[in-house]
Amino acid sequence: MKRAVWLLALWMGASSLSAAEDPLQARVQTRDAHRFAALFLAGKTSAAELQAGYLDGAGRGVAVFTPHRIQNAANLAREVAARPADYAHAIATCLPLADSLNGELRAIYLAYRGLLPELPMPSVHLVFGAGNSGGTAAPDAQALGLEVLCKSGTTPEQFRATMRRFFAHETAHTWQPQPEAGVKDWLLLAALMEGTPDLLSEWVTGLEPDPAREAWARGREADIWQRFLADRQRVIDGDSKAMQRWFGNAGRRFADLPEGWPSELGYWVGRNIARAYVAKAADPRAALRELLAARDPAAILKASAYAP
Repeated sequence: MKRAVWLLALWMGASSLSAAEDPLQARVQTRDAHRFAALFLAGKTSAAELQAGYLDGAGRGVAVFTPHRIQNAANLAREVAARPADYAHAIATCLPLADSLNGELRAIYLAYRGLLPELPMPSVHLVFGAGNSGGTAAPDAQALGLEVLCKSGTTPEQFRATMRRFFAHETAHTWQPQPEAGVKDWLLLAALMEGTPDLLSEWVTGLEPDPAREAWARGREADIWQRFLADRQRVIDGDSKAMQRWFGNAGRRFADLPEGWPSELGYWVGRNIARAYVAKAADPRAALRELLAARDPAAILKASAYAP
């Protein structure tokens, strides 16, 4: 009970950063995406031009996206020059659809309001970043990178489904507290912190978070779990490289892993644990709050009885 009270207080404090969104009136904020698009279409993509016309005077979404994604104007300019087709496609194909996504966002927020009624809904901002992130979240806002979510070849239908998943997943991240100091069980903690948002996303959208990953992994669940347990112990023992087989590994190939090993497979493992934990709980909503807090990953795993 004390943990639940503490966690609710943390969420309430976080929501005071800005007024929480009304699920019936929530809107996808696109002002800064349009500011970037105007510069791109005018050929004004030097570092100085992007700084003056985009980063300076930008809103909350760009502020959330800048420290670890955009980084600075020079980095953004390099990425725009390296992959102009992705930016052009996102501007031409997906930015015009942004205002039609308000209905999807409101439906997701209404579903969350029914599931976890006390939690605040963040503002949602579409931005253009440096090609390295589809989305991130702060306690009061989520920011989504259009050039990643709508790369060349993405159809409007695919983009709409992707945005529904990201709206739901990143919203859950806004409710998660920062990890406590002294964590050693990083692999299990990371799996819960990403797997719980994926489970919530699945429930409020009705969409599989990553169909290709699910199709590859489900029949290999027992083997994946044994590999996860081995790497979990390696991480606890100080081998940070073991994390890379499960997170932050898009495009990488590992010689000691099966062919086709998907990127970010830690999300999938964490969702399995979270699903098992809720299924065992007498109070599913209380279980979801415990999963979002993730203050004792080992206890959560033990209580879940997950062992394929």
